[in-house]
Amino acid sequence: MLDLTYETPKPKVIAGAKHDWELVIGLEVHAQVATNAKLFSGASTQFGAEPNSNVAFVDAGMPGMLPVINEECVAQAVRTGLGLKADINLYSAFDRKNYFYPDLPQGYQISQLYHPIVGEGEVHVDMEPGIARTVRIERIHLEQDAGKSIHDMDPAMSFVDLNRTGVALMEIVSRPDIRGPEEAAAYVSKLRQIMRYLGTCDGNMQNGNLRADVNVSICLPGAYEKYMGTQDFSHLGTRCEIKNMNSLRFIQQAIEVEAKRQIAIVEAGGEVEQETRLYDPDKGETRSMRSKEEAHDYRYFPCPDLLPLEIEQDWVDDLASKLPELPDEKRLRFISDFGLSEYDAAVLTADTTNAAYFEQVAEGRDGKLAANWVINELFGRLKKDDDKSITQSPVTPEQLGGIIDLITSDAISGKIAKDLFEIVYTEGGDPAEIVEARGMKQVTDTGAIEAAVDEIIAANPDQVAKAKENPKLAGWFVGQVMKATGGKANPKAVNQLVAKKLNG
Repeated sequence: MLDLTYETPKPKVIAGAKHDWELVIGLEVHAQVATNAKLFSGASTQFGAEPNSNVAFVDAGMPGMLPVINEECVAQAVRTGLGLKADINLYSAFDRKNYFYPDLPQGYQISQLYHPIVGEGEVHVDMEPGIARTVRIERIHLEQDAGKSIHDMDPAMSFVDLNRTGVALMEIVSRPDIRGPEEAAAYVSKLRQIMRYLGTCDGNMQNGNLRADVNVSICLPGAYEKYMGTQDFSHLGTRCEIKNMNSLRFIQQAIEVEAKRQIAIVEAGGEVEQETRLYDPDKGETRSMRSKEEAHDYRYFPCPDLLPLEIEQDWVDDLASKLPELPDEKRLRFISDFGLSEYDAAVLTADTTNAAYFEQVAEGRDGKLAANWVINELFGRLKKDDDKSITQSPVTPEQLGGIIDLITSDAISGKIAKDLFEIVYTEGGDPAEIVEARGMKQVTDTGAIEAAVDEIIAANPDQVAKAKENPKLAGWFVGQVMKATGGKANPKAVNQLVAKKLNG
């Protein structure tokens, strides 16, 4: 397998009134586990159901109801850990995290603090070709989601929907390795990509299935390197947490705003207070939500209703053996097997459906040509057509492959191929049959092409004289011949004949 060397991106630097400042960012990403049932009950996880229709007794906190672990949620967490090259803990345990919210019926959240199911791992975050950062994962733990409070349906009352209550979440906690807003967004995007490949989370941020708490602090240049050398957090500034970010764009905006707020405080001689904040995109500001809690504030203790979770290595190995090819491996394979550039391979592997479509088109064909047609022609046309996804493409891989076959066999030129593609996109049909029925075949008869070249040269003696003085003007003759033949002449043959006639 091809091995690529990457340069680490430089940290984001923000100029203050007195100093330049660097950012230090860590994320806690909450990913909803892709399962049909909740973490501790058989209630459905279907999105968009009628309020309070997907609620079991245990989700509602009814007296005497005991949680029962959903094995598939555990399997999905293990798959995610394996996909992030993380340690899988064969022993883990659940704890009660005690705090009050109206949409948390039990009065506590079942989570994992002391013994998470997944330990340390890493994510390779690509910023641009040849530049990437490795972000260390500290842990992944399983926990149940809370419900949803609704405040805008009545001026005097709030409503509570418990459908999300008890839905399984994976909290993926990173080390403070991220050094800029763009990196933070790229990291979340890479996590989402990996989990979509694995099938462990759909990554739908609009539905709240993937959201992030962003920890932001500032430091003077060089301080982060001291922290990395000693793992001593005192080298870094006081962090503030921005809660419940569900947009990559808002994550970037919130980091910029919060960093500038902290810089202004420190440069004015103040101290940043560790707290939890919310980002208001309309006002472009973060505002205080509450002082930042520590673990002891939640009065964690082992959940008395659940035994420790013990899994076997053979079970983990079986899950590992059935994992799909992950995006980094697929990207490297596309570069190696199909001769693609790193950029094209990254575009085609951004989504599993894009990658599968390309592989069907490229099978047995020129990989670079197939990539060019999928990325430039198909993706470009889908974008114009209300930004459709590849799953909505009216052109099948077989049809696009058929167009490429006609190009490589010299049956049609690249220009004709684009016209053919538009016909197939809008009307459908077999490309070869369309070319035959509509007389779109490329003229490869050199005699017919030579006759057209002779006619154009004879009719334009002034242009001939200019072209002999400046060979670059030969392109004018090529264009005229292509026009005269309705674009059907073989461009290579036209170029060769024009050059021969002008230089003869």
